[in-house]
Amino acid sequence: MFSINCYNDATMPLITVTNLYKRFNLEAGFFARFGRFVNAVNGVSFTIGKNESYGLVGESGCGKTTTARMLVRMYEADNGEILFNYQDETVSVNMLKKEDLRRYREKVRYVFQDPARSLNPRMSVYEVLVSGCRKPLRKRGVTEKELRAKAAAILEEAGLNAADLEKRPSEFSGGQRQRISIARALLMEPELLICDEVVSALDVSIQGQILNLLLDIREKRNISFLFIAHDLKVACYFCDRIGVMYRGELMEEAPAANLYSEGLHPYTKLLFSSAVINEKNPDSAYHSEHQTRRLKEESSACSEPKGCSFATRCPEAAELCRKERPQLREIKSGHLIRCFQPLSCE
Repeated sequence: MFSINCYNDATMPLITVTNLYKRFNLEAGFFARFGRFVNAVNGVSFTIGKNESYGLVGESGCGKTTTARMLVRMYEADNGEILFNYQDETVSVNMLKKEDLRRYREKVRYVFQDPARSLNPRMSVYEVLVSGCRKPLRKRGVTEKELRAKAAAILEEAGLNAADLEKRPSEFSGGQRQRISIARALLMEPELLICDEVVSALDVSIQGQILNLLLDIREKRNISFLFIAHDLKVACYFCDRIGVMYRGELMEEAPAANLYSEGLHPYTKLLFSSAVINEKNPDSAYHSEHQTRRLKEESSACSEPKGCSFATRCPEAAELCRKERPQLREIKSGHLIRCFQPLSCE
């Protein structure tokens, strides 16, 4: 399938991200000044195994969506490497061109947060599903009749009816439109599904239905997930491992089953405590929105901090934290943390 940078290592994870960096110019427009940057992703590394669900969690502006979009080359990385292992053949995603990149994107599909914006309202559901893959499937000898049957089967797998193929996206609820987005992503039978805040705009009851649908898809199709979320409790329910991001850095990574009880980084604790407050007081949505806006402004730093990026908010910060940047270190098998404090899982 691919022919670039073959390593032929069957033991490698499905995807390996190493030291990924991305920054954006702070100002836009023809007359914008150049030289002021937002450091969106700052040296992020992680792996996703085959049939594994890996979560990236953090507040708005922490860089998790930028990281996800670099995996499909919607954004080009400034530095770092992305390796994809498919059928015992490993390629550097950064180097893929034209046809190889298109084939890679067939195997790594992206589901966006807002289906109302990502689904063309002028198309029927059938055209929404097949418009992006009709040409490559035709090259494989798939007829229009077979393509329609395939689209109907996948739509039913996503929890809708084959008769819905002729309807428009506007005729469906938010949760149903998200099911259509998931069905579209599945049509090319991907190896990795990137779910970018796919339940954040839905009611709690609908969130559970979509999460259970994704769990069923994973079990049936044996595919991997990169699950982007701001709600740490939702991520713990769905994912096998979770990376907690702040200001473009991974602050903690651990198995999801352990993170809920053994999350040690002060920022991880803050995320859990915020989730508990919002659960107990649903009327605090305004305050949560205000806090998210403030945190986003804090997270969008124009220069890389000298010390720990969380030091200005951390109640346990020492003088060392403000002067030196801590490295990600392993404190227990599979449990990594970026912190100088003598933290322990015991």
